[in-house]
Amino acid sequence: MEHVSAPATPGRVLVSGGASGLGRAVATAVRDAGGTPIVLDIAGAPGGDAAGIETEVADVGRTRDAEAAVHRVAVRYGGLDAVVTAAGIDRPAPFGSLAGESWDRIVAVNLLGTAAVVRAALPYLRESPRGSVITVASTLGLRAVPDATAYCASKWGVVGFTRSLAAELRGQVRVTLLIPGGMETAFFDEREDRYKPPPGAKLNSPADVAQAVLFALAQPPGCELRELVVASSHEESWP
Repeated sequence: MEHVSAPATPGRVLVSGGASGLGRAVATAVRDAGGTPIVLDIAGAPGGDAAGIETEVADVGRTRDAEAAVHRVAVRYGGLDAVVTAAGIDRPAPFGSLAGESWDRIVAVNLLGTAAVVRAALPYLRESPRGSVITVASTLGLRAVPDATAYCASKWGVVGFTRSLAAELRGQVRVTLLIPGGMETAFFDEREDRYKPPPGAKLNSPADVAQAVLFALAQPPGCELRELVVASSHEESWP
């Protein structure tokens, strides 16, 4: 049986939500591994250790705008080798008290935005011998908690979308579902205290989760990691 080598670098990787949190950690890890990260984010260019990474400003919740932005990036770089859909938002609240616009917005960014980015990137990924899709769900895409109807619905949707996509693209484009637990990011900063991790909670570093993304991208042609659950050993939302 012929051995097929893993790619030397991650290649051209588009990261939605790459200006902060896990997305920024992924973009930085791709750059440090010799790849070419391109951030797609409404907030503009990332700062800190990711400063200087190429950025395309776009709101993934406006799905047609997101698709156009992906096409612009792909043309600029002569194609894409992978997309990582890390853009995500939440606003915990009882279902009856969360405004419809807010509920819709969470689903639009987390689920519809994920599908839009992948849809636009797919023609370019098919042309790459290592074309890969990595979607970012959540442990709350596998279980439900109160006051999170929009977030759970969107992340359960990402799980179903990704599993169906993997079946559809079998042997054409690699598809990985990433299911992270809580991470040390700004994701919880603007929440009411009752929706924040308790004091002393042990959360994963986004840089560590980003290494799992690199591992998935580093698999040789013909081999793919279908699903990855990456969480702190103290994670309470898993299993």
